[in-house]
Amino acid sequence: MKCTLIAGLMVMGLMQAAAAEEAYKPVVKVQPLLKTTTTTSGDAIHYPDIDDPEVQSLIVEIPPSGETGWHTHPVPAYAYILSGSIEVESEGGTKRLFKAGDSFAEMVDRKHDGRVVGTEPVRILMIVTGEKGKPFSVKTDPPG
Repeated sequence: MKCTLIAGLMVMGLMQAAAAEEAYKPVVKVQPLLKTTTTTSGDAIHYPDIDDPEVQSLIVEIPPSGETGWHTHPVPAYAYILSGSIEVESEGGTKRLFKAGDSFAEMVDRKHDGRVVGTEPVRILMIVTGEKGKPFSVKTDPPG
């Protein structure tokens, strides 16, 4: 019974992925990069109620031995590491390493700092769901 349930869930997952591709012609390939309900801090994703919504996509590049500096994101943002590796330290001392090909939902309203690991610059594609005229990143003092 347990194996049947697991197999059924796997088939349902494959059907959902296939359904996304069925909306396009067969020559179109869809490669999922991120599907999550939480940010990197483990908080549930929620969409802000804002008056003037704006979506931005940008490339963030950090040179070798560089860092972002301590900051927060007041709105949801999603990241895909194009190249390099970055270690992100969050308030409380937790550190996570992200490398080329990794995708994640940024922490919202939590202090964090990213430091490049290795000799290659880090290039990050960010998609920000924010508010027109307001920053998506706010500089903060280090925690403590």
